[in-house]
Amino acid sequence: MSVVREPAVAGRFYPEDPGELRALVNGLLEGVTPGAGVAPKALVAPHAGYIYSGAVAASAYSRLLPYRDTYRRVVLLGPCHRVPVAGMAVSGAEAFRTPLGDVPVDRETVAELEAKGIRVFEPSHQYEHSLEVQLPFLQTVLGEFSIVPVLVGEARPQAVAQLLEMLWGGPETLIVISSDLSHYLDYNAARSQDSRTCRRIEQLDADIGHEDACGATPLRGLLLAAKRRGMDVSTLDLRNSGDTEGDRDFVVGYGAWMFV
Repeated sequence: MSVVREPAVAGRFYPEDPGELRALVNGLLEGVTPGAGVAPKALVAPHAGYIYSGAVAASAYSRLLPYRDTYRRVVLLGPCHRVPVAGMAVSGAEAFRTPLGDVPVDRETVAELEAKGIRVFEPSHQYEHSLEVQLPFLQTVLGEFSIVPVLVGEARPQAVAQLLEMLWGGPETLIVISSDLSHYLDYNAARSQDSRTCRRIEQLDADIGHEDACGATPLRGLLLAAKRRGMDVSTLDLRNSGDTEGDRDFVVGYGAWMFV
């Protein structure tokens, strides 16, 4: 019997009703000005509730629409918020479910990672939102694809970079790093700190701490790999919850970047 990872934050971070969710995601994507360029190899996108960060995430995922049939595998990395893990953890599920349907897990690649010592640890995946909230966007902008879901805990950025190199693949493989930026600063302080983080990302500078980004470790791993490969990075959006939701006393920062 196949094991399906059920959605943990449907109805809270995004709508539980499939029609409502589809309409919301399509509306967010339609609000993005189309950008010219080449197919992204990697994206960095936020993972808050869609009311807060959905528009920022859409600025990244809209870049995939012209290439929807190119990608067949998405390597999806994000931080642990609920159940910590030593190192990195994959899921033993056959698929991840959202209101839009089931996304198959690339079990062959997961088995290869297990053979390399990256363990299956379901408690970290069960209630984690950082990977889940990316899926409805991916289901909307891509054709058929599978995912390699990896949660990153106490790990060295160099180990994350090595994992990404192992899974790099060709044009069929997309890398998505799930990360928000600063947390619970006032509006102006958040803008200042997030701007510094943005400049580091644009310069492929991996000197980013967890006070700068909650997904700092997977993000730093991508930056190390991107620098070794001489990649170009573009900032697609940079805002915080004070821009999207209203309260400016304690905000969370969000950004979206594209690597080619």
